[in-house]
Amino acid sequence: MPDQFNDKQIVAQYAADLVENGMTVGLGTGSTANYFIEALAKRKQQGLEVTTVSSSIVSMVKAQSLDLNVISIEQLQSLDLYVDGADEVTDELYLLKGRGSDLVREKLLATASKQMIVMVDKTKLVDRIGEKFAIPIEVMPFSWQLAKQNIELLGGSGELRANASGDGLAVTSHGSLVLDMQFDVDTDITALDKQLSSVPGVVEHGIFIGLASTVLIAEQGKVEVRSNK
Repeated sequence: MPDQFNDKQIVAQYAADLVENGMTVGLGTGSTANYFIEALAKRKQQGLEVTTVSSSIVSMVKAQSLDLNVISIEQLQSLDLYVDGADEVTDELYLLKGRGSDLVREKLLATASKQMIVMVDKTKLVDRIGEKFAIPIEVMPFSWQLAKQNIELLGGSGELRANASGDGLAVTSHGSLVLDMQFDVDTDITALDKQLSSVPGVVEHGIFIGLASTVLIAEQGKVEVRSNK
C-alpha cells in the first residue's frame, strides 16, 4: 500500500501531466510542490515547452536547479495555471494556506491564474476552514497590535507566530509578521474572508475562496478529482 510520501509523488505527477505545451505555470511551495516541480522538469526534458513563475525563493531555486525556465513575478503578463498544495480543503473547495511564509505571492498567483490546481492528500479535507489549523494573517510589523485588536473584535484569538528556532518572530518573504488566529466553529468564513481583508494593517490572509479550479486528492495511490468548473 503506498504511503503518504508516495501519494504526494503520485498527485504531483498527475498535476504535471495536466500542463500543456506553451503554458506559463505558477509553482507552489512545499513538499508536494517540490515533487510537482521535479515532474514538470522531466516533462520539459521530454520536449514540453513551459515557462514558470515561483511563489517563493525556495521553489524558484528548486526550479532553476532542474533547468526550468523561471521568470519573476514582475515579468508576468499572464498565468495559465497555478499549482500548489493547501493546509485545509472543504467540500466547497475553500482553502486554508499560509502555514509557510509566502501568503502574498501565493494569493497573487492564485488570483492571476486562469486555473488553480491544488494537490492534497485526504488528511487535508475538513468540514470548515480553521478546523485543524489557525488562520494565518500577515500584518505590517508596525501595526500588528492594532490589527490584532481589530481581528479580536471579529471573534479571533491568537498570537504572533514564532520563528522556527523559537527565539524570535517569524517574518514572511514579504517582510510581514504573522498572526495565527482561531475563530469559533460557527464563524461565517465567507464573511470573515472579506472582513479580514478590510482590517487596516492586514497585508493578506490564508483563506482562499473561489480560487481553486480543481483539487486533486491522493489516497492509497489513487487520485480523486474535484472541480468547480
